Amino acid sequence: MTSPLLSRRQILSCLPLAAAPALAAASAKPIEWVVGYAAGGGSDVVARMLAEAMGKSMAEPLIVINKPGAGSNIAADYVAKARDADHMVFTADSAVLAANPFLYSKLSYSAEKDFAPVGLIARFPLVLVVHPNAAAKNLKDFMAWARSEPQGLSYGSPGTGSPHHLVTELFRQQTGLKLTHVPYRGAAPAMADVVGGQLPFMFVDTSSGGGFLSSGKVRPIGVASAQRLKSMPEIPTLAEQGLAGFDAYAWQALVAPAGASAATVRMLNQHLNEALGSTAIRARMQTLGIEPLPSTPQELARFAAQERERWGRVVREANIKLD
Repeated sequence: MTSPLLSRRQILSCLPLAAAPALAAASAKPIEWVVGYAAGGGSDVVARMLAEAMGKSMAEPLIVINKPGAGSNIAADYVAKARDADHMVFTADSAVLAANPFLYSKLSYSAEKDFAPVGLIARFPLVLVVHPNAAAKNLKDFMAWARSEPQGLSYGSPGTGSPHHLVTELFRQQTGLKLTHVPYRGAAPAMADVVGGQLPFMFVDTSSGGGFLSSGKVRPIGVASAQRLKSMPEIPTLAEQGLAGFDAYAWQALVAPAGASAATVRMLNQHLNEALGSTAIRARMQTLGIEPLPSTPQELARFAAQERERWGRVVREANIKLD
């Protein structure tokens, strides 16, 4: 009679085939995913979400490393000087790739030369918000309110040079309004003062401000994007309210050190776009109030160059410096 149980020899003969993928994954050198912000924040959450999804599809571990400080310049310098370019990636945001070259007189890295574009990750839409008891209910009301104040209006941001700050400067330049910047240490305390009525307004990203908007603790005046948000379709854009062509948001991209091989970049781009296209990732991003932006490395390179030109002009005109 044939035994229903495999013999020890049969079991051992199957092990090399069954264990091969697991052994390969275990022996694979991890890819460091560097994030220039502290653990637990929006950038960290997005990186860990994508690293997990990409790691599974690549059968190669991606380990998130947080190196916060100096507007992501510490992390950018670390990546730019990486010795093993094929085993490191970096969440490079609009600060690193577009604004910092103009905000700082001297950087230890080149936004144009030290990174190999992999692909865009997502954009963080921004919404102009006021206290719910404010007289302004739309952009026309807001403009009239700001012009009626002899000293203009004060606005908050998570800090000098943040996307929120720069977008409001672009708004000031296009509207001609008198606006005074009040930098905070993060979006949360700035939002708290808008909710409390101590701060007239601010541009808040949908990730950190979504809860305040849905609960009615702040009133949305308009979305800074060119089109209405799928997650908040009831909020009109500033462009459709008369601020023609106004389209601004924070964004993130994935890059590797400049020495990464073309094959590595292609592989990373493929798995990044697969992750961004998955139903689970898209649903999670919608919950976080952000929009996935799959792209090619070439599209990221062109986009970053356009953003550098745009925000460089805003920074120079507003004479903003961080050193």
